[in-house]
Amino acid sequence: MYLEHFKINKFPFSLTPNTEFFCHLPCYQDALDVLLFGVKMGEGFIKVIGEVGSGKTILCRKFLDALDARYMPIYISSPDVTPGELRKAFARELGVALPESVEQFQLIKLIADRLLELHREGKRVLLVIDEAQALSDESLEALRLLTNLETDTDELLQIVLFGQPELNVRLNQHRFRQLNQRITFSYHLKPLTREDLYSYVYHRLAVAGYAQGKLLTNKAIRLLFHASGGIPRVINILCHKAMLASYGFGDCMVSHKSMSQAVMDSQEITDGLLASAKKKNSILYVLTGLAVFTMAYYYYLAYLFRF
Repeated sequence: MYLEHFKINKFPFSLTPNTEFFCHLPCYQDALDVLLFGVKMGEGFIKVIGEVGSGKTILCRKFLDALDARYMPIYISSPDVTPGELRKAFARELGVALPESVEQFQLIKLIADRLLELHREGKRVLLVIDEAQALSDESLEALRLLTNLETDTDELLQIVLFGQPELNVRLNQHRFRQLNQRITFSYHLKPLTREDLYSYVYHRLAVAGYAQGKLLTNKAIRLLFHASGGIPRVINILCHKAMLASYGFGDCMVSHKSMSQAVMDSQEITDGLLASAKKKNSILYVLTGLAVFTMAYYYYLAYLFRF
């Protein structure tokens, strides 16, 4: 492909969440700090929210890699299961030998006994759930009840949730007020700024072995920022396609022309982002209009009552 053409030794914009490419931008470093401090405190739930493609999974893997031997993290990436199946998956990962047929109250006791055993061994158990917005309401409640397992001085289980903004909407419902109160640490991943995007792109290129100076023209960077909305996954897709286009054109730099080709080839993705941005702007315009109307009406009344 284009590896030899650009003098790199690996694909810099692969969609695989490889922690080797983790970029210590302020937003990601802040999120990682919140996670590590939260587990150190050892209380309740920790929550990280981010849009699709915002880098939650690579952040999650970086977080797991940063944990020392005191912690026993249990990672569940597909939580769209019943509460009973969720408990069983957790129990198996804990090393609990489950009988063929087990009642839920027996299962909870087996989990509690195993957590107590691990606590006596000095282990701190973390249940880390990716794509947590896929959890059913019943599974969310089951997780809350699991955190009731504790000694007189310590909680036996801490839960870390990585999810999309829909998770916040659900947790703000009245029925989840008890769970919401147990979220002691939370972080919301925002899209990258233009400066962060520049650092992100050249960090990934450097990790891939690129050392030829500037690769993307200023116009290409501006188009990339506008079309991607600052979403890392979309940045990766567009950069990969733009480098392919540049390779096809025989160019050693990624030009505005190559990036435009990448954007046109990814219209289903970029049109959705632009539509979302327009919707947000429309809401802002409506609110601004209402504010202007209110002020004008206020001054009109003030003028009338002067007489």
